Amino acid sequence: MRLSSEEARRRFAASRSAVLGTADAEGRPHLVPVTFAAVHGNVLIAIDDKPKQTADLKRLRNIAANPLVSLLADRYDDDWTRLWWARADGVARIVAEPGALPSGLLTELRGRYPHYADNAPAGPFVVVAVERWSGWSFAA
Repeated sequence: MRLSSEEARRRFAASRSAVLGTADAEGRPHLVPVTFAAVHGNVLIAIDDKPKQTADLKRLRNIAANPLVSLLADRYDDDWTRLWWARADGVARIVAEPGALPSGLLTELRGRYPHYADNAPAGPFVVVAVERWSGWSFAA
């Protein structure tokens, strides 16, 4: 059953993680799991201090070349009556420093994840202005 925009947004926002889909200038897709905060029509993703092979991340290069992104949160269960997914499609921008973020986003992100409570991410950040919420659920 198709989810309403509001129900898709609610399920997405309550999810603990999502998958960020970006595409490069040639349209080649790239997927990466992310933690996030969803506040009103924005989704915030921090590039945090977890070990990475490089600071030159593909997701950031892709957003610079093509800011159209999708985020997907879902629930899988062997009892298929519990299946659902929720998607946020929008336009992403890279924000270098916390002080340049829209109000409330970083506070919400830090409140969602214990790691961020003690280790505030310094950036960069990805802010997605969501243009469309959609989703599906096996049952209401």
